[in-house]
Amino acid sequence: MIVYPAIDLQDGKCVRLTKGDFAQQTVYEKSPLEQAKLFEDKGFKFLHIVDLDRTIDKEKSNLQTIKEIVQNTNLRVQVGGGLRTKDTIKEVIDLGVENAVLGTAAVNEPDLLIEVSEKYKNKISVGLDVRNQMIALKGWKDQTQILCFEFLRQIKNLPLKSIIFTDINKDGMKEGINLEDTLKMAESSNIPVIASGGVSSIEDIQTIKNQKKIYGVVVGKAIYDGHIKLNELVNLSA
Repeated sequence: MIVYPAIDLQDGKCVRLTKGDFAQQTVYEKSPLEQAKLFEDKGFKFLHIVDLDRTIDKEKSNLQTIKEIVQNTNLRVQVGGGLRTKDTIKEVIDLGVENAVLGTAAVNEPDLLIEVSEKYKNKISVGLDVRNQMIALKGWKDQTQILCFEFLRQIKNLPLKSIIFTDINKDGMKEGINLEDTLKMAESSNIPVIASGGVSSIEDIQTIKNQKKIYGVVVGKAIYDGHIKLNELVNLSA
């Protein structure tokens, strides 16, 4: 199982939100590059980045910060946040990231998802952000009535790298992930599924790993708040 420590970017800084609410934001002291290097020094191989600025304003981005991380570490970086056009997807892929994560565009523009997944085979992931099994879009602000499992049936044959499954109600709450729905996603498709949202302890990570069906897990707030020690976490990463 791959462990993805997370960096959420806003205005070039590391931040974390609670349930995706920009009004419930914590800003952390380390620069994003310093934080990425810390993860690398501890032995992590992968990194999950979300460009929060781009999720709410297509004219803003943290591309330069992401580029610095890619160029100054050996981390295999996956990046999401506001990637809704061919140009923005290419922009991120061209930085040298491992994979780009599409959320809103994957749901609203299925033809775009098909096109870019064929063009960038195994470099496109789909981020499914879900409340009560229903997909939310545009930085979690727009709630749809699209059942995540129904959407999975529509995309399960595409050459995607992974699906990042986030339970919004769990995100930033450190109450444990939605294991039942995450497992159901993993069992419903051959696309690797990454768990996200709510990891609170090293025991949560061990529980996810014990399932043997979940490809990876994203860990954010619990690291920054000191509830999970990096030395313990890296030992659970394959």
